[in-house]
Amino acid sequence: MQGSKLYVGNFSYSVTEDQLEQLFSEYGKVVSAIVIGSKGFGFVEMSSPEEAEKAKDALDGTEFSGRSIKVSEALPQKSRPERNY
Repeated sequence: MQGSKLYVGNFSYSVTEDQLEQLFSEYGKVVSAIVIGSKGFGFVEMSSPEEAEKAKDALDGTEFSGRSIKVSEALPQKSRPERNY
């Protein structure tokens, strides 16, 4: 794994950043945990790529808050063209 940031998807819309951080903290130090609105996905940044890999391997496909979550390496954000309205 190249980076230490993970995409986490398919969790319940009621999941909080604290719950996400608590889940991932079992696999290393969580630098940040962000839930994107109430969309059922977010991002977790671990303190090292090794910890991120360990968390991904352990949690991908497991049940969290009643749903089977998807955990994968986060892709770099694509730059969006500037819009002039």
